[in-house]
Amino acid sequence: MCQFSAHPSRETLADYINIPNIYPAGRLDADSEGLLLLTDDGQLQHNISHPALKQPKTYLSQVEGIPDQAMLTRLRNGVDLGDFVTMPCRVSQVEAPDWLWPRDPPIRERHDKPTSWLTLTLTEGKNRQVRRMTAAVGLPTLRLVRLAIGQVSLQSHPLWPGESMEIDPSDLNTPVK
Repeated sequence: MCQFSAHPSRETLADYINIPNIYPAGRLDADSEGLLLLTDDGQLQHNISHPALKQPKTYLSQVEGIPDQAMLTRLRNGVDLGDFVTMPCRVSQVEAPDWLWPRDPPIRERHDKPTSWLTLTLTEGKNRQVRRMTAAVGLPTLRLVRLAIGQVSLQSHPLWPGESMEIDPSDLNTPVK
């Protein structure tokens, strides 16, 4: 869980990191994986996570089904989710990554349903947004991995689950409000 306080049934950041006075800049839902930035700088945390500052976040999503151009166009142009319409975003279909760690627990697999992979870069971050967007166009997300926040990427700073590293805040290229 993306929190330091105790959770009744899941491990939290406190189980992995023993550094006082740091906090997550943004969150991942319980079923998502990937990059999480931690900081002791409240202004930096705000600049990374506040929706008004439009810090791009890139996700790798394994979806059930094979997207067609109409599905990708809907994702790119914004999807009406009922309670709001998403902002336009960048979406690409990609090959299955060969560098990604195994999922624990593994995703469900149906032998009669193919899966494919998408990258999505959003500048907003509503609750379960990527999952809701892909489901709305007929491609339910099976696995979701945050690859990048701003300029910081797991592709340029490869880490495995539970690993951490220090980065220079200037690598984030966060706007000042």
